[in-house]
Amino acid sequence: MTDEDRGRASLLEQAGQLRRLFRYARPYRTRLIVGTAAVLVSAGLGLVFPRVLGTLVDTALGDGDGADTATLDVYAIALLGVFAVQGVFNYVRTYNLAVVGEGVVSDLRRDVFDRVIRLPVPFFDEHHTGELTSRLTTDVVVVQGIVSDSLSRVLSQGITLIGGVVLAILISPVLSLSVLTFVPLIVLAGAYFGRRLRLMSEDLQDRLAAANAIAEESIASIRVVKWFNSEGALSGEYDRAVIDSYEAARRRARVRAIFVPMITFAGFATIAVVLWLGGRLVASGSLSAGDLVAFLLYTLTIAGAIGSFTGLYGDVQQAIGASGRVFQLLGEQPESTIGEVDLPGRIGSVRFQHVEFSYEGREATVLHDIDLDIAPGETLALVGPSGAGKSTIVQLIPRFYDVGSGNVEVDGVDVRSYPVHDLRARMAAVPQEVHLFSGTISENLRIAKPDATDDELIEACTAANAHRFITEFPEQYDSVVGERGVKLSGGQRQRIAIARAVLADPEILILDEATSSLDAESESLVQEALRRLMAGRTTVVVAHRLSTVIDADRLVVIDGGRIVERGAHHDLISSDGLYARLYAKQLSA
Repeated sequence: MTDEDRGRASLLEQAGQLRRLFRYARPYRTRLIVGTAAVLVSAGLGLVFPRVLGTLVDTALGDGDGADTATLDVYAIALLGVFAVQGVFNYVRTYNLAVVGEGVVSDLRRDVFDRVIRLPVPFFDEHHTGELTSRLTTDVVVVQGIVSDSLSRVLSQGITLIGGVVLAILISPVLSLSVLTFVPLIVLAGAYFGRRLRLMSEDLQDRLAAANAIAEESIASIRVVKWFNSEGALSGEYDRAVIDSYEAARRRARVRAIFVPMITFAGFATIAVVLWLGGRLVASGSLSAGDLVAFLLYTLTIAGAIGSFTGLYGDVQQAIGASGRVFQLLGEQPESTIGEVDLPGRIGSVRFQHVEFSYEGREATVLHDIDLDIAPGETLALVGPSGAGKSTIVQLIPRFYDVGSGNVEVDGVDVRSYPVHDLRARMAAVPQEVHLFSGTISENLRIAKPDATDDELIEACTAANAHRFITEFPEQYDSVVGERGVKLSGGQRQRIAIARAVLADPEILILDEATSSLDAESESLVQEALRRLMAGRTTVVVAHRLSTVIDADRLVVIDGGRIVERGAHHDLISSDGLYARLYAKQLSA
């Protein structure tokens, strides 16, 4: 592809992004039309001022017989009237276009979040949280300027530029020709520097997003940071990211610093030429003093419009870069929710057939030829060394990931054939690291069942051994748990998670190291709650602490992504294999 072809493709892409952005303005088209009309009137009135002022100067100077004061009064009042009316239309323009801009940003932000939250789990493995929140905040705000400000400036400065040129030519074609010789140079400089500024702005936004990612992850994991005294290391990492963004901003500032004086010099040079040549025309009598004043003001107006356009070009390029990142998110394929087969009245059996799996972007295969049948109502425990692939297996059941080859079936049907939301609605999980939102206990519980009554919450929490400690809080179920449930102990968070699972009333239950990080008392309460929850449900337990799963119907030992042993606890102990060695090691620990 030639440079010309690439340039044409880039222009088409930018035009497509702008069209897509302005589609978001459709719900606000009435305000957009009113604001646009106000821009046109305000810009038109701005062109009246130089002409009226020039006439006022000529009237003041008179023909040598003194000024006509009555006429001066009329023109002065007319000038004030123009300013007053222009002020009214400026208010109408500013308010309506600001409302349009805020509305577009609000809708765009909602659409981006709605798309992000519906993306598949592998997408989040590849993207930092800080990067995504930066696109929701910083990039969207940059985009707002196109609708609320740039549109107004394009129309206003366009009318000012065209109208100023026409009126200047009507006053003096000779002076106009001298001014217009500078225009192509300014336009070319603006195009060149505008493109450079766009590329630099995109680079700056990317670097800021990287810095945001470090800050957000560090703050979210502040206890880990404190435990390992990592403040200095993370502060240094953030410093380097911020310095990178500072250097990018400095490079952009240097380009702007070169650009602005060039435009300023071109503008003042134009004024100097007008004053020199216009003065000679006034002296020769071919131009009045008032016309020279009016022409000079039109020259300033034209220069200001061109300068505004060059600055506007840079702003638009910056916004196009930001909108490109926003629309890139909107262009990501959401998780498919459509299924070919409806789920039966009740599900229970799970089957893995020759399953192979590897994470996207990694060459190593995580699971090798997994064959596994889980009967309805059975409790099956997955055990083995850390990193063996146990948690990966259970994440394939609700389709957080899809297999590379083979099949995962629920009730004899490949899980990829079911509507994914319906499939997950029949399941629930209690993980090792419980994720709670920063709201109240009741709000966290109702994530599982939004329409749950207060009595249902109490019933679920009673079954999870959580009701007692909740009622000891002053606000009880309206108690705020803090970010990630920081105000609760590990055992309390775990019991909230169990209560949430009780509310979901799953047919298939997944317990992923649900008690591994608890003290003895908390573990006893949690284990009792889990036994109630597991009753009558198909349950898959991932366990590191083997003493918690010796009563499971079956144990499957995973090592290196393969099933190496399976059977009941006593059978595996007697076979003296990997399970027996792991169990003996834990007993002696």
